[in-house]
Amino acid sequence: MVPSGFIKGQVQQLHVLDFGLFQVHANGRIIGICGFLIVTDEGERILVDTGFPAKYAKNIERASTQDSLGDFGVVLELTQTNLPAAQLAKSGTRPDQIDLLIMTHTHIDHVGGLADFPDTPILIAKAERDLPKPLYWRGAQPMDWPDRDYMLVTEDFDLGPNLKVLLVPGHAPGQLALMLDLPESGPMLLVSDAISRPAEVDEKFEGSWDEAQAIASGARLMALAKDRGATIIYGHCPEQWPTLRKTPEYYA
Repeated sequence: MVPSGFIKGQVQQLHVLDFGLFQVHANGRIIGICGFLIVTDEGERILVDTGFPAKYAKNIERASTQDSLGDFGVVLELTQTNLPAAQLAKSGTRPDQIDLLIMTHTHIDHVGGLADFPDTPILIAKAERDLPKPLYWRGAQPMDWPDRDYMLVTEDFDLGPNLKVLLVPGHAPGQLALMLDLPESGPMLLVSDAISRPAEVDEKFEGSWDEAQAIASGARLMALAKDRGATIIYGHCPEQWPTLRKTPEYYA
């Protein structure tokens, strides 16, 4: 379980991290691979997701072949500058300054750096951590769970004074989303792949791990955003991605 109020400070900054670009073969969509750095007024730093495995920055073609990713799409852009350490450096943050790693879920484009923060606890849904291995990609599960202090989410809760964790299964068994209340930007809802792009709502989340749960979670998130007047940052929206502020710029 995770203690409410684990994060003591008020969230002051939300940095969008650029973990590369991917093109889906079936529809030609070019999607950004994003993570987030959340910084509080107490100097606490939270990393949300970690992008593709580092091997993709070394040789995209070889890594894609190893993972049979080419049947689905192609990584268009992913260099050393798109790995977590380099993205964090743009905000003046070192990997050893990360106080908490949040995994929204464990697909290949989110879980790549799971083991890269050896002294950092990992917040993850219990339903995801209970899997024998991280989901990774279409039955391929080459990664093991690293030996870490895992903080397991079983329900919505307040991680900090203006930071709420939401359990929204459907896209994945333990999909998480985050609601932040920023001083200037106001409420911001990071839905991750619970809603990859707005059209998924009308498409009924076809192809999700559990479509019925995905529909229910999507409806709940959209209602919450409407009720709070929140800005939604989608998981992989081609139209939204170029408009988002990328670190070192941030939402305050």
